[in-house]
Amino acid sequence: MNWRRLKLYRFMWAFWLIIASLVTGMYGYHTLEGYTWSEAFYMTVITISTTGFQEVHPLSSTGQIFTSIYILVNLGIITYTVSVVTTYLFEGELRALWKNYMNEREIKRFTDHVIVCGYGRNGSKATRDLLACGERIVVIEKNQALLAGKSNGQDKLSFLSGDATEDELLIKAGVQQAKSLISTLPKDSDNVFVTLTARGLNPKLQIISRASEKTTEQKLKRAGANYVVMPDEIGGSHMASLITQPEVIHFLELLNGTGPNKLHLEEVHLDRLHQDLRGLSIKELDLRNLTGATLIGLNRNGKEFLISPEVEIRLQAGDILILLGSRAQMKRFAQLFYTEE
Repeated sequence: MNWRRLKLYRFMWAFWLIIASLVTGMYGYHTLEGYTWSEAFYMTVITISTTGFQEVHPLSSTGQIFTSIYILVNLGIITYTVSVVTTYLFEGELRALWKNYMNEREIKRFTDHVIVCGYGRNGSKATRDLLACGERIVVIEKNQALLAGKSNGQDKLSFLSGDATEDELLIKAGVQQAKSLISTLPKDSDNVFVTLTARGLNPKLQIISRASEKTTEQKLKRAGANYVVMPDEIGGSHMASLITQPEVIHFLELLNGTGPNKLHLEEVHLDRLHQDLRGLSIKELDLRNLTGATLIGLNRNGKEFLISPEVEIRLQAGDILILLGSRAQMKRFAQLFYTEE
């Protein structure tokens, strides 16, 4: 249970204590003193508020004992209620709860968004890259320190505070309407649990999970992960490649944005391009001369992947083009070949 929900429960507990106190007082005065219900309500209110107004009728000895005990109990209830309300008013908790409520309402309207579980080094990096590509993202993180200074509703980015392994929180994040989920939690067991839960809630969801141990990889795939990424293993391979193939790594840095002159790899679905492009050969498409971008790969209807395809190959429905080029070249490609939506 996170701290914000705990404070909400404290507020509700204080509210129900006041209601219970009113009911107890009314019932006590009605039963012990024979007051009507309206008289019992009046007597209860002036007793709780300690205003000192005169009783409706003189109290019996039993009524006096009941009133004395009732006042002592209500002193504790009022003190507790005032402390809870003060917290909400002066610590801005009421405003925070309202913002959280509006944020959850907004998330319910999301479709085809990406959920990132964990906002540590891996999660925050994935979030930044996805935002740069224009994706709408919901981040789930239980460590309040990592969310300090982060605001909801800006730049297609929303935050939910809590434990991503809870079914309720995944549903609040819109897992049933999301297109992808990235789980970067520190513990492999938590990533397995999130993967298993998310797959059960959305069988069509694309799930990418982080793993620390090699033995966890197969468990994650059995739980429903489409892809498993091991940052430590990738980091080790990267450092070794800097010694054995430094120029290859420098080229890859241009692709992943760490170099000064970033290149872009784009996957382009033929179905999103002009209809008259179907049936043309790669040579007839003339991408290099028209845009400056280079066709480095072709996925043939999801069945066959061709590296540096021959220029005589003709495009078919369902093909996916893999293009390499600068931002300007990709923009030129979009202007020439994309259909207007």
